[in-house]
Amino acid sequence: MRIGTTTFQKTALVFGGLVALGALALVAGGLSGAHLENRDTFCAACHSQPESAFVTRSLAASPTDLASFHRAKAVRCIDCHSGPGVMGRTSALALGARDAMRYFTGRFTQPAPLTRSIADTQCTKCHAEVANRQNFQNHFHVFLARWQAQSPGAASCVRCHESHISDGDVRIGFLNEARTTQVCQACHSFAGADD
Repeated sequence: MRIGTTTFQKTALVFGGLVALGALALVAGGLSGAHLENRDTFCAACHSQPESAFVTRSLAASPTDLASFHRAKAVRCIDCHSGPGVMGRTSALALGARDAMRYFTGRFTQPAPLTRSIADTQCTKCHAEVANRQNFQNHFHVFLARWQAQSPGAASCVRCHESHISDGDVRIGFLNEARTTQVCQACHSFAGADD
């Protein structure tokens, strides 16, 4: 009887040690990944095109798109490509881990497809005040939440504020006037205020 108990104890000890080692590796990998994801060049190492072009553009002397404008203000890729708070960052880290596994096992595609679009919460974690400015020049931001609540086809921040498109006008926040006007018209049409 004592021999069986000792064997069970040894097995439990080995199993417990393996579980602890696995948990330690998971935590160490997560911390390492979180540290590496703070570097835009790390992201661009696997997401080679078009992301490496985005990173190169962000290093230019003067911004050519909204993302490079943000980069000049010390905003990193992960700051926009993760949701708010710890859960948003953890979700982005998990997605990054999945992407890394695909890269290292050779099961990746280039260009790397964006599997999660940028949600408004990813913008409003830094730009929350935008919806609170109650004036005519900002009326679209004020009414956006109402439109989104009533229509699944409503606009989102990135419909007008496209980060990596370089055909926007720097004088109006890198907006492409023609595309933005289409969004304006869609909102006015939805509200019954066609111009």
